[in-house]
Parts: sequence; structure tokens; C-alpha cells
Amino acid sequence: MMPEYELLPGVIHELHMSYRYIESLDGKLPEVDKESVLIKLKQHLPQLRILHTEEEMRPYECDGLSAYRVTPMLVVLPETTEQVRQLLQFASQHQVPVVARGAGTGLSGGAMPLEKGILLVMSRFNQVLSIDPDACVARVQPGVRNLAISEAAAAYGLYYAPDPSSQIACSIGGNVAENAGGVHCLKYGLTLHNILQLKVLTIDGEELVLGSEAFDAPGFDLLALFTGSEGLLGVITEVTVRLLAKPAYTKVLLASFDNIEKAGATVANIIGAGIIPAGLEMMDNLAIRAAEDFIRAGYPTDAQAILLCELDGEPLDVEEDITTVEQILQESGAVEIRIARNETERQQFWAGRKNAFPAVGRISPDYYCMDGTIPRHALPHVLTRIRELSETYRLRVANVFHAGDGNLHPLILFDANTPGELDRAEAIGARILELCVEVGGTITGEHGVGREKINQMCTQFNSDELQFFHAIKSAWDSKSLLNPGKNIPTLNRCAEFGAMHVHAGQLPHPELERF
Repeated sequence: MMPEYELLPGVIHELHMSYRYIESLDGKLPEVDKESVLIKLKQHLPQLRILHTEEEMRPYECDGLSAYRVTPMLVVLPETTEQVRQLLQFASQHQVPVVARGAGTGLSGGAMPLEKGILLVMSRFNQVLSIDPDACVARVQPGVRNLAISEAAAAYGLYYAPDPSSQIACSIGGNVAENAGGVHCLKYGLTLHNILQLKVLTIDGEELVLGSEAFDAPGFDLLALFTGSEGLLGVITEVTVRLLAKPAYTKVLLASFDNIEKAGATVANIIGAGIIPAGLEMMDNLAIRAAEDFIRAGYPTDAQAILLCELDGEPLDVEEDITTVEQILQESGAVEIRIARNETERQQFWAGRKNAFPAVGRISPDYYCMDGTIPRHALPHVLTRIRELSETYRLRVANVFHAGDGNLHPLILFDANTPGELDRAEAIGARILELCVEVGGTITGEHGVGREKINQMCTQFNSDELQFFHAIKSAWDSKSLLNPGKNIPTLNRCAEFGAMHVHAGQLPHPELERF
């Protein structure tokens, strides 16, 4: 009799095909003819830049989740708000689906185009419109890079706090669409907590102003509703962000551990002591070695895990917190504690963490970056289970994550050229997301649902909740033309997904019982 694990690739392949079958059930999109749409669009908007040949459109076939690729029907690159308005009105009138795209750095397939739809690329909206240093706000277009906001505000001693690892490339419009975080979101919040106002266009071309430059606005909080809506409700044309004064004093500690579960438990110990670090990040040995080989950040390559803990504020307060954190680290089993000696070393410590994703890309032909969030106290248990899943599915997993707020980013290493490995990578990724839900967490922390996690939405939410989501979508976009097939699964899809779980539960391998 064959060992159970030898059945795994074939079983996963069957499930992989089931996933593909389920995806097709959501695809009830309007039938549109490319040539007809192209001719009419050129007549309607003669000044609009339109890409329509396969060679021109190939760079837009995916976002950062490159495992899923679709050549769009058309790609448009507007330069003015009026062009965007007229395009959306055209799409609404002719029943043509539209997917908005920023820098294309998203990791959940949220900006994956449609074969029968228009890809609306907002990259040319890249201007910082104004900075008010007295009010500590900046008005920017959606295509402005995240890091460019802080660069523009630096002359006033200000900066924009959310800092995703891709901040050198990702755009603020995409950050709003996904409610992006970053290594400093533990103390300073996600995108939602750092924006004040949005200007958006609906599918009918109506302009709405959500939020206010004041601290509050009357009526329903539509700013919060729109943030993280992944392009399902409207297209962003302007963002007003909150700027912060640069901290007076900043220190970062690097603590190494000989056991990853100890490092995970330490996170809850630090927060439980009343310390709120500016950033609290964790990396396991595989990620440490990859980052050190790539960046030379000074990481201890023999450590099973490291924690990076940054504290900022007034000097006396920071020094007091450093003493407390050092004591907690020692009591929690840290084998070495180092404090960055200067700003250069502090930046170097963070450079290793922020370049962890490309660093891991150097040691594997492909990797699949997951995104889930769990309660901090569950970290040791979840890390143990991820290691067990790695062994079961016979794929390496590098753990890099925002430990302070429980936002996991397991990087599943695989080779797409090896039959069955992509299927197994998707399967272990799905299992990790379901594990997050099991311990009281959620299937995303900052990457969004997109196309990647749409099946796991069926795990996290019941039919009543999903119907409510659809009702909100319909109130903004009754024809379902904006980014259709993403984020919110249909009830039919969830029924098929549940049936697939029941079927797979009869299979002999215990790790497949939840499919």
C-alpha cells in the first residue's frame, strides 16, 4: 500500500481543477465584441490613449500575483479626470466591464484584467497636488507612489506613515483600494487611519467626495466603506492624506531566538506589557538567511527567528521603553539582543525586512505570498501548524510578517515547472487561510481578497453576510461592471465550494479533510 503522502499530488490536482471549475461559475459577464467596443471608444474619446494589440497589453496581464494571467480586451491610460468620467459613462452605456489598476503591485489578483473588459490604468495620475504643512495634509492623485508622498513632505519635517514593503513602487490609489498597511501600521494604523478624504467616480461618472479634511464628516462613514473595497464601488481620482511629524527619537532592537514559537510568544508579551512599538516584525530562519545573503543586513543566520522592534517618540520615553522591552526579551528566551548603533544601522535592519520578498525570490523559482491575520496569542500555535503543513505538502515556507498586529505573510516556495507544485502551493495557501479563521482571525490583513481568496470568503462569511455584501455592491454598481468576479463570491460558488469540501473529506489524507 502506498504511503498517504504519495496520494497527495493527484488529490491536489483534482481539487485544483475543482477550483478552476468553481471560478468559471462566477463569470456571467456581458458579451462584448472587442472590435466594436474599440471603434466606438475611439469615436467617443479620440484623445484617450488606448492599447489594443496583444504585444502592447501583455505587460498588464496580471498584478503581483503572477500565477493568474489574463490578456485584457483593451487597456486605456487616461490623463484627466474628465477622460475617466467619460470612459465610465461609456462602459455603463455599452455594458462593458471595467477593472481599475494602479501600479500593479497588488498580491491578490485584485487588478487582474478581464478577457472581455477594459483595464483602466491610473498610473498617469501621478502628481502631488498640494501640501499644507500647517494642517498636516497632502492632496495627491491616485497614481502617486506611496514613498513619493513622504519624499514631498520631508521638506516640512513631515511624512506619510503607512509603509508597505513595496512603497517604492505601489500607488496610493491601490493602497486605498486594498487598505494597505506596512511595518509601522501597529502604532500608526492602516491606510484607512491615515486618509481624510477621497474623490471618486461611480460607474455612471458621478463624482462623490467621501470624508472631509476635518476630523469628522456628517452622515454615514462612506470613506471607511470605500477604503478596502478593491475597486468594486468606484474609481479613485484624488486622495487627501494625513501627514505626521517625524519622530524626535527612534531606536530599533533586533532579538534572535533559537525557537520560532518562543519568538511568537514574545510578541504577545511585549504588547501585554503596555508597549506599543512603532513596528514589531518577525522573520524565520529561511527568510533570515535569504535576506542576509541579499542585503547584508547583519542578521544572525543561525537564529531560528528574529524580532525587529522599533520604538519612537520623545527620547526619555523611548529609553524607558527600551529597558522594558529588553527585559521582556530576556525573560522570553532571546539568545541575543542588539540595538542599532546609529541611523545607518537602523535603516539596514529594516532593509533586510523590507527586501525579504525579493530575497526569497532569489532562492526559489517561484513563491506564493499569503496574507492572513490572527490574534497575537495564537502565533505560536499557528507557526507550529504552518511548519507541519510545510512538511505535509512537501514545500518550504518562509515566514515574514507583521507580528505586532498578527498579519502573517507566509511565502510558499515552489517551482511552477514541476508538475503538481503550483497545485500544492495553492492548496497549502488555502489551508493556512482557513487556519487563520479557525483561531479567530481573518483571511486577509492588507493584500485584499481579489481573485486569490474568493473561495475562502465562503469559509469566513455565511450566506446572509455575503448577501449583504452583494447589496452594498449593487447600491453603488447595479450592473456589476466594476471589477466583477472579485472579492465577493456568489452563493452558488460557495455552495459548490462547500460540496467540494465534503467530497474531499472522504479522501484518505487527513490534511485534505477541510477541502
